[in-house]
Amino acid sequence: MIGEIIIVVGAYFLGSMPTALLLVRWVTGGDVRLLGSGNVGGTNAARAAGLRVGAVVTLVDIGKGALPVLLMRWYDPASFWLAITMLAAVVGHIFPIWLKFRGGKGVATGLGAFLVLAPGPAGAVILVWFGVVLVGRYVALASMVASACFPIVLYWIQHPPETVMWSVVAVAALIVLKHSSNMKNLINGTEPKIGLEKWH
Repeated sequence: MIGEIIIVVGAYFLGSMPTALLLVRWVTGGDVRLLGSGNVGGTNAARAAGLRVGAVVTLVDIGKGALPVLLMRWYDPASFWLAITMLAAVVGHIFPIWLKFRGGKGVATGLGAFLVLAPGPAGAVILVWFGVVLVGRYVALASMVASACFPIVLYWIQHPPETVMWSVVAVAALIVLKHSSNMKNLINGTEPKIGLEKWH
């Protein structure tokens, strides 16, 4: 029990590491929270410091979700602990203690956890994400649609234990809710499209 709790707490603190803030500050000296959308995620890091920095931030954020779930799967693969670890990592990214609980939107960190938890369904929603981006060119819309689809695809393909299912639903809901400002921008026609933004 103690080992599992340590991994869950560690998942939160790893998830809360402000990757975009640290890398953008290191590369440019600027604060990513004061640039672009103000979000501490890979897309805004790319706006602030270039595509390579954005890609690195995204990969690290994916690792923040994948690594603790992998560790818990090795230590105790019980569905309850896997579900709580996944939730802790994503909550850490969205509500990081280091940034007064104002973090990113959880997409990459959630993807990392989903890839470990259920690689098949996760791969399917990655295709959904790319499809929405190719058609609409809205990263935020693609992230919301893919996140909302994941619980449905997971249940359809794997019928996971109830604890896992509810945790996945909670993560997907958090990600969608964190995109509320993007929803308003989409309705108002002010959401930037990929390829039309100013990249460095």
